[in-house]
Amino acid sequence: MSRAKPFILGLTGSIGMGKSAVAAMFADLGVPVFDADAAVHRLQGPGGLLLPAIEAAFPGSTGPGGVDRGRLGAAVFGNAAALARLEAIVHPAVAEERRAFVLANNGASLVVFDIPLLFEKGGAKGVDAVAVVSAPAEAQRVRVLARPGMTEEKFGAILALQTPDAEKRARADYVIDTGTSLAETRTTVAALVDRLLAG
Repeated sequence: MSRAKPFILGLTGSIGMGKSAVAAMFADLGVPVFDADAAVHRLQGPGGLLLPAIEAAFPGSTGPGGVDRGRLGAAVFGNAAALARLEAIVHPAVAEERRAFVLANNGASLVVFDIPLLFEKGGAKGVDAVAVVSAPAEAQRVRVLARPGMTEEKFGAILALQTPDAEKRARADYVIDTGTSLAETRTTVAALVDRLLAG
C-alpha cells in the first residue's frame, strides 16, 4: 500500500512580518521546509539553471555570479509585462523544485511550503492549509525600514503588490502572531505542529 502524502502547510506573510523566523521555528521542530526564495536564489545563482533563459529575455542581467539583482530588478520594477515575462521563466522551475522536495520528503507527516506570494500567485490551491504570519502594521513598518537600502517609497511599492495583511488573515486557516515575544511565537508554532500531526 502506498504511503499517504505529507500534509502540506503553506506558510506566507507580507514583508517584515517575520515569516523567515517562523519558517526556521518549523525547521527546528523537525518539519521539512521548502523555501521558495532559496530555490529562486539557487536557480538564479552562479551556474543556475535559469541563467540562459533570463539572459535571453533580459540581456546584460546575468554574469559569472549569476543574476545581477540590481540590473534585473531595474528591468522589471514597475513594468508589469517584464515582470510577467520573468515569472513565466521562474515559476515553472520553482514548481518543479517543489515537486522534487515533496517526493524527497514523502515519509514526513507534515511539510511546510514557505512561499511569500502564496495568495497573490494562486499557490493556496496547492496546499492543504495556509498559515499566515502577521504582526501589527507599525511593527512591520519598523522592521522593513530598518533593512539596508529600504525606503518608504520601496516599502509602499512592495506593499502594493502584496495582498493586504487583513485579507491574508481572513483567508488563512491559521494565523501566527509575531507581534509578541519570540518565545510566545515558538509556543504558537509548536502547538500548531502538534495539532496538525494529531490530524
